[in-house]
Amino acid sequence: MSELTPSASAPATGRIVGVLAFAGIVAAIMQTLVVPLLGNLPEMLNTTASNATWVVTATLLTAAVATPTAGRLGDMFGKRRILLLCTVPLIIGSVVCALSSGLLPMIVGRGLQGLGMGVVPLGISLMRDVVPAEKLGSSVAVMSASLGVGGALGLPFAAIVAQNTSWRVLFWVAAGLSVVVAILVSSLVPAGRKAETSSRFDLVGAIGIGIALVALLLGISKGSDWGWGSATTLVMLIGSVAVLLAWGWWELRTKDPLVDLRVTARPQVLLTNVASILIGFSMYAQSLVIPQLLQLPAATGYGLGQSMIQMGLWMAPAGLMMMLVAPVGAKLSAAKGPKVTLIVGGLVIAVGYAISMPLLGSTLGLLVVTLICGTGTGFAYGSMPALIMGAVPLSETASANSFNTLMRSIGTSFAAAVIGVLLAQMTTDFGGTSLPSEAGFRTVLLIGAGVALLAAAVTSLIPARQQASVTAPQRAGAGV
Repeated sequence: MSELTPSASAPATGRIVGVLAFAGIVAAIMQTLVVPLLGNLPEMLNTTASNATWVVTATLLTAAVATPTAGRLGDMFGKRRILLLCTVPLIIGSVVCALSSGLLPMIVGRGLQGLGMGVVPLGISLMRDVVPAEKLGSSVAVMSASLGVGGALGLPFAAIVAQNTSWRVLFWVAAGLSVVVAILVSSLVPAGRKAETSSRFDLVGAIGIGIALVALLLGISKGSDWGWGSATTLVMLIGSVAVLLAWGWWELRTKDPLVDLRVTARPQVLLTNVASILIGFSMYAQSLVIPQLLQLPAATGYGLGQSMIQMGLWMAPAGLMMMLVAPVGAKLSAAKGPKVTLIVGGLVIAVGYAISMPLLGSTLGLLVVTLICGTGTGFAYGSMPALIMGAVPLSETASANSFNTLMRSIGTSFAAAVIGVLLAQMTTDFGGTSLPSEAGFRTVLLIGAGVALLAAAVTSLIPARQQASVTAPQRAGAGV
């Protein structure tokens, strides 16, 4: 195997980053792929509206379980190898969905698609092995931004395809894109550092965190349907806490844990993960509110009467903005440290929410809000991996980044639950139909601003002594 050094050519580095970012975008697209279909899913799958929501929930649950597991496997057996393995369920899941005519196979296919979400943290960690030091910061920022780009582009892409062709075409295209990712990664991306084949995989830890996360996310995502005080919801939430405590006890005592909690407890890692939950919450708040405002009838007085395709096109520039500001955020991290970049990201998101108050009645105004929030999210998402990788051993890069990605996902799940409750309580009657009120939307946006400010405050507590930019590791074990 040859060694990749910091003198690697710029074109080679560009290809590596481009391929990994494309892989992240494809994985992220899977999350918003079915959104334009939600209203038609009951008819398509011959089921109820309540059951149809499992098509979304299944992806959320399997992604939560797979992300930390994929990270640890990447550290043990090689990040590129596990990244390629993640494309397999993406391909198979997409094909299963394309061939589905009932609810159960669709849920199975969507669950398989969720297993591929480990692509993003694995790609970020692989960059630490194969990208020259001087390019690493900007490369990590671009890869992190792929989550937002994929999510934003997925809406208009899915809406246009679903409106003009069969909905099955969506999943065939997703399968094709996943195949392209596998081919590009296997042919253009180096293998990275030598894997730690001497470690044992913590199967008990993987099962434990899987049970805890499934119970937690089910309780959060289905609580409004089941009733927040129902026995089912309470059992899920209380059970998740009990299992998490037992899981933590196990992780602290096993030799090769799935997640090294002692490393996770380091102030830089712990506070970054807390800030990640808050950023995930604040970012997702506007992603839930603004599409509704765009699509509600103009006759409500605050809705803008846009179609699904129009809404997706209005939302898409925010995802692209994340990619555009990624290099700027990387330069700020290099000059001032990723802590400063994360603080700036939180503050910019808060500004976006603040200026939304006078702009709610205009499509252009909401576009400005999403662009500002996208800018802040781009800064924040690019700085989180830098903070994490600056504080963990090289051997735990993938698992630590995967755990951080999981924290962001938990933040978005809490946002969905909290916002769902608020909008369900703050309603107005429109032609006999109960709709979220303008006051409800404004309240959610103000909460988003407050949580973003809290994220900046938590970030300010991160110790200054480990704020150095991410540096490339020694490459002795890196192979191409």
